[in-house]
Amino acid sequence: MNGDNEQQSATARPRVYVAGHRGMVGSALVRQLSADNSVDLLTRERRELDLTRQSEVEQFFADQAIDHVFLAAARVGGILANNDYPADFIRENLQIQTHVIHAAHLAGVKRLLFLGSSCIYPRLAAQPIGEDALLTGPLEPTNEPYAIAKIAGIRMCESYHRQYGSDFRSVMPTNLYGPNDNFDAQSSHVLPALLWKFHTAVQRGDDQVVVWGSGSPRREFLHVDDMAMACGVVMRMHAAEFWTAVPARNSQVNIGCGQDISIADLAGMVAEVSGFTGEIVFDTSKPDGTPRKLLDVSRIKAMGWSASISLHEGIASTYQWMQAHLATARQQAEAGQGAA
Repeated sequence: MNGDNEQQSATARPRVYVAGHRGMVGSALVRQLSADNSVDLLTRERRELDLTRQSEVEQFFADQAIDHVFLAAARVGGILANNDYPADFIRENLQIQTHVIHAAHLAGVKRLLFLGSSCIYPRLAAQPIGEDALLTGPLEPTNEPYAIAKIAGIRMCESYHRQYGSDFRSVMPTNLYGPNDNFDAQSSHVLPALLWKFHTAVQRGDDQVVVWGSGSPRREFLHVDDMAMACGVVMRMHAAEFWTAVPARNSQVNIGCGQDISIADLAGMVAEVSGFTGEIVFDTSKPDGTPRKLLDVSRIKAMGWSASISLHEGIASTYQWMQAHLATARQQAEAGQGAA
């Protein structure tokens, strides 16, 4: 993680804070950084540090002498959650990123990486979506409050770089999945929701699974471990190299695999992995969301990174993780009941 103008001794290790380390992306970053003996990894539970409270965040940064920050903390959810709680999504995300970015500036943090989302781009953006498509058209209404918060985060990083010279960077991942995802059928994103639906159908012996929408929208999916590797590539770039490779405006870096799949084909792949052999029915009364969302990943590829985990391989390993996680949770619940 060493970069330009970082006056550290030969034996000092940079202190790296991962905000949101319990989430899917944050935990993947922690797995990667934990294997790197050259950094001093720092995390905090929400009960220890509430990122929505400005005074707590500023005090934390003032006390910890942090060198680098991965800002992966966010309130996230699927179409239903975004539709039901729009005020929560825009308020909490604006609070978290504003407090962390400003506190990092006040404390003299050398480098920060803000993690956004591909939903920042216009609903009908030309495909594949390049970074310069930002703010060129209307957003997808079903997650507009969340997207606006993330756009504000990008502009904050760019503005602090412009005004103060802060080395605050942004990456915009495509749809992510993997260990520690939210598998709740009501509040999760499409792929974990499908894994849960098909797993439940197999367990109950159902002969039919209902999938929201028409099945025609196309989505790009990236395993979270690939995302963590891409974040490391962007974070390690020397400041002069990074800010030469990106423009001053729309400096965010798209992270994706460069390929998409229809929801119908995705459902078929999840059915195969889970062992479901029944009928897949599409409920067209439910919203589809954005028709297509494929990122142009030429910028990150020019930086030397490309995805390595195939979608089928990633879904299979994620399903195995989900099954093991459910089994552990069931054993813990049974043990707790026995103790009572």
